[in-house]
Amino acid sequence: MDFQLTEEQLAVQAAARDFAQTELWNGVIERDEHQKFPAEQIKKMGELGFMGMMVSPEYGGGGMDTVSYVLAMEEISKVDASCSVIMSVNNSLVCWGLEKYGTEEQKQKYLTKLATGEIIGAFCLSEPEAGSDATMQRTTAEDKGDHYLINGTKNWITNGSSASVYIVIAQTNPELKHRGINAIIVEKDTPGFVVGLKENKLGIRGSDTHSLMFTDVKVPKENRIGEDGFGFKFAMQVLAGGRIGIASQALGIASGAYELSVKYAKERKAFGVPISQHQAIQFKLADMATNIDAARLLCLQAANDKDAHQDYAKSGAMAKLFASKVAMDTAVEAVQVHGGYGFVKEFHVERMMRDAKITQIYEGTSEIQKIVISREILK
Repeated sequence: MDFQLTEEQLAVQAAARDFAQTELWNGVIERDEHQKFPAEQIKKMGELGFMGMMVSPEYGGGGMDTVSYVLAMEEISKVDASCSVIMSVNNSLVCWGLEKYGTEEQKQKYLTKLATGEIIGAFCLSEPEAGSDATMQRTTAEDKGDHYLINGTKNWITNGSSASVYIVIAQTNPELKHRGINAIIVEKDTPGFVVGLKENKLGIRGSDTHSLMFTDVKVPKENRIGEDGFGFKFAMQVLAGGRIGIASQALGIASGAYELSVKYAKERKAFGVPISQHQAIQFKLADMATNIDAARLLCLQAANDKDAHQDYAKSGAMAKLFASKVAMDTAVEAVQVHGGYGFVKEFHVERMMRDAKITQIYEGTSEIQKIVISREILK
C-alpha cells in the first residue's frame, strides 16, 4: 500500500490551494449573499485546467487522474463550494461522459470547448416527479426519423442558465421503461428551450440552479449519446463518477470548516486562556480531524479504483455517504466552536454549514447511497 502522492498530484493540489486562497476567498461571502454566479472565477479555473482535468489533452483537457481531481476539488471546496459544484458537474457529469461515450464529432464540437472552460455544461436528469427514481422520466424525446422532438421539464439543474451545452435524459420508448431512455445533447439557443427562474437556495448560492422547459425542441439524431436506449445506463455511469466529485466537495467543506475552527480556537480566549486549551474544544477538534482523515481516505480509495479501471460503484457511494455526513457534522461543530461569531456571515462557517447539507442530497441522496452499497455487498 502506498499512501504517498506523486509530485504531479502534489503540484495540482498546491495550484488548487493557491487559486482558492488568492482568487476565491475574496468575495465569497458577497457571492453567497447575492446569489452571484462566479463567472470571472470560473473562467480563470478553465484557464488553469480545472474544468476539464481528466479529459485527454487531445481534446484540450489536462489528462490528469481522478486522484488529482479529488485533491483539487477538496482545495476549491474549502473556500467556495459553489465554484466546486460548477467544476464537478462540468468535469464528472459532462466532460467525462462525452469523452467516454460520445462520438468523435461530438467530442470535436463540444468537448474541446467544455474541457478548456470556454463553455460549461449541464446534466439534466432530475424532474418534478423523477428525483431518486431516475427511471420515471416524464421528459420525452420523440423519434422523428432524422431528429428528436423533446418535451418536458427538468428540475434542480446546476449551471442551468450559465451552460451552453445540456445533456438531457429523456424517454423515447415508454414501453421499454428505462431501456427506452436516451441521452441527448441540446444547445442553449435551440428554439423551444426555455430556462426557468433561478432557485433561491439554502446553500451553494453562487451556483445557478434552474428549472428547464422543453417545448417541441428539435434536436438532430447525431446529438444522441450512444445507441438508442443507452441513456439510463449513461446516466448511471456518469453519476457513479460524479459521486466521487461530490464526496470530494463534502470533504473540502469539512476541511475548510475544520481549519477555520483550529485557527479560531488558538486566537479566541475564554477564562483567561485560548479556548484551544479547553478539553471541550480539543475533543471537538479531535473528532473533526479523525473523521476528515477517514473521509479523505475513502475519497482517494474511490478515485484510485476509478483510475485502476476497477469497479468503483461501492467505493464511490461509500465516499459520498460518509464524506457528506462528515461535512454536515463538522460544519455544525465549527459553528459551535466559533460560538456567537459562528452565527454571523463574516466568519464563514455558517455558510459552510448551509453548503454542506446539499452534499447529502444531490447526485444521489444518502439513502440512495446506502441502497447502492447494500446491493454491491449482497451481490
